[in-house]
Amino acid sequence: MEVILLEMLAPLGSRGDTVKVKPGYARNYLFPRKLAIPATPSNKRVFDEQERTLERRDVTEMRQAKEKAEKLADVSCTITVQVGEEEKLYGSVTALDIARELSNQGFEVDKRQVLLEEPIKKIGVYTIDIRLHREVGVPIKVWVVKE
Repeated sequence: MEVILLEMLAPLGSRGDTVKVKPGYARNYLFPRKLAIPATPSNKRVFDEQERTLERRDVTEMRQAKEKAEKLADVSCTITVQVGEEEKLYGSVTALDIARELSNQGFEVDKRQVLLEEPIKKIGVYTIDIRLHREVGVPIKVWVVKE
């Protein structure tokens, strides 16, 4: 049975590939999980139309992300925190804190777009990447200062 993959599956192929699989595998695994659809001529046309729509949307999102990146290029944010002995923070500075501070400055950024490997636990200046699109990112400076 031929199916069109809707997701990337390591053993079979990537999105949009037409592959042959056993009918039971398609019926019991791929179709219920919405990982594939039958490769009929009408499904191929529908899939191609959806791909074109997704491509247009992706191009629009990338253009908007590049415009936003240009505005964010010169931005830095300052986060004031309470500190204890030896300049250690009470708690930590997380991606949510950075996103909120950017939001206060007028830049809407989701916390998932802030690439912070681990929470910040010391006072200092940090360069944090903001991923606006899978191909567009911008580094910003984050100043963590004591209250």
